[in-house]
Amino acid sequence: TGRVKVMRGSSAHDVGHAINPQNVEGQIEGGYVQGLGYALTEETVFDGGKVINPSFADYKILPAVDVPDLKSIIVEAYDETGPFGAKGVGEPGLVGVAPAVANAIHDAIGVRITELPITPERVLDKLRAEERSGH
Repeated sequence: TGRVKVMRGSSAHDVGHAINPQNVEGQIEGGYVQGLGYALTEETVFDGGKVINPSFADYKILPAVDVPDLKSIIVEAYDETGPFGAKGVGEPGLVGVAPAVANAIHDAIGVRITELPITPERVLDKLRAEERSGH
């Protein structure tokens, strides 16, 4: 079908000093989920610099039921330059998710997906191209 379902995820981040560990865990998980949406569902379509998505009703955001079991790993290494030894944790949580999903797909089915979002159509197109090329 080309459908991708992430079953489990983990994300480890050096946050300096975790002033509020529960908040840090929430930031890590939020970034992971945002990255997963970026990897699998979210797409802004442009034509000549103009957004042509009809509306936000057609913009596919990852639903909560598609969020996998997550494990957040807080790595603490006190940072003398940060406030109370802390480092930023908001955006870094999403950075590695799309490449990790693409690599997992490659490991599972042997095709490299290089365009986001990784839709079922794109997966099937890559599989068919591989078949045609004899790989």
